Amino acid sequence: MYSRFLFKNVGSCLRNSVLRVTMPNRNLYFTSVVAAARSAPNIIRFNSTEVANDFDVDELQDDAPGIVVFALNRPAAKNSIGKKLLLQMESAISNMRTNSNARVVILKSNVRGVFCAGADLKERRTMKEEDVGPFVARARQTITDMAELPVPVIAAIDGVALGGGLEMALGCDMRIVADDAKIGLVETRLAIIPGAGGTQRLPRLVGVAKAKELIFCAKVLSGKEALEIGLAEYSVEQNEDGNAAYLKAIELAREIASKGPVAIKLAKKAINTGAQTDLSTALKVEESCYAQVIPTEDRLEGLKAFQEKRPPQYKGK
Repeated sequence: MYSRFLFKNVGSCLRNSVLRVTMPNRNLYFTSVVAAARSAPNIIRFNSTEVANDFDVDELQDDAPGIVVFALNRPAAKNSIGKKLLLQMESAISNMRTNSNARVVILKSNVRGVFCAGADLKERRTMKEEDVGPFVARARQTITDMAELPVPVIAAIDGVALGGGLEMALGCDMRIVADDAKIGLVETRLAIIPGAGGTQRLPRLVGVAKAKELIFCAKVLSGKEALEIGLAEYSVEQNEDGNAAYLKAIELAREIASKGPVAIKLAKKAINTGAQTDLSTALKVEESCYAQVIPTEDRLEGLKAFQEKRPPQYKGK
């Protein structure tokens, strides 16, 4: 099980101090490390030591509500994608569809130096041949489901992201990469091809010829190289805590979360849908989406806040 307490104003807490708490009703012991990095949110988390999740979900409690963090948490296997992790990821994505408070999702790793090493090859070797295709199809659909969430999804890549790990990041709306990260679709080294969307999403970001080069040669890029070819929106210098991309993702998520939630949702829909069709059809999609923001309370609040020269208070209505 997973539980947490969220507290504001913990700036006075010592960095990396450890706090133990006993839950009287559940008799569980929790250990938390205070996250007091310079630009990290004011938050203390308590994670159960009884059951380890491969895929954690947390909702940050800070000055910009609505930021949900998906965290890959399988250190012994370098966050490789196995059956348990995929099942928990599916559940998290499904729950997000009904989370009316969520405004932005950040996909990160809880394992230092690793985002996701790709498929769990040890588990894969035990699969029957006829089971491999359906499992890969399930992974492909799960990443597609994440890509189709109504809120922006930001990948924070603070380490290695190879094969299915990069495909997972490609399913996000934006990618922030540490400059020392190593990312690539390396499946051809194993005589297979990317099967969870990589052959389709990568060309749409970097162009067909460049995608062919990267996949055919199984090239591994640094964060800086990923930025140069348009595979990432930001490349940030890694810090001593190994979470520079995550901190930048929080900064970007806060900025997005302060905007009108309905507008963000419809902007994402208009962009994603329009990008897959011709311009004439895409403009009609935009017209339809724009029509849906006109009657919202948030639109009126935006106009009123502008007139009164104050920050708007959007409610997603």
